[in-house]
Amino acid sequence: MPSADIAAPSPPPPAALFAALGDPTRLALVQRLSREGDQSISRLGDGLPMSRQAVRKHLSVLEGAGLVSASARGREQMFALRRERVADARDCLDAIAGQWDVMLLRLRDKLETES
Repeated sequence: MPSADIAAPSPPPPAALFAALGDPTRLALVQRLSREGDQSISRLGDGLPMSRQAVRKHLSVLEGAGLVSASARGREQMFALRRERVADARDCLDAIAGQWDVMLLRLRDKLETES
């Protein structure tokens, strides 16, 4: 029987990452995980004006964007920030900033030659 090569799933596109971070609650959850490390849904929900189920929905979006991962620890589900995806976002923004820098330099050069 021939073996099938199973490729690792590719990360979600940058648009999914930025869409997930575009919500203030999800951004706050990412910031909390970044500051405080792995946490349970209950702990992540402390101080938020929403139900545990609502927090779970936000975490599901973050999981779908590859920003957090879930694991079982006893009876609790723990969530961890996937820092490599945060680095992916930073790399994407750095690339966009570089493109803007090039365009602004071209514009400056053009304006200076026309003066």
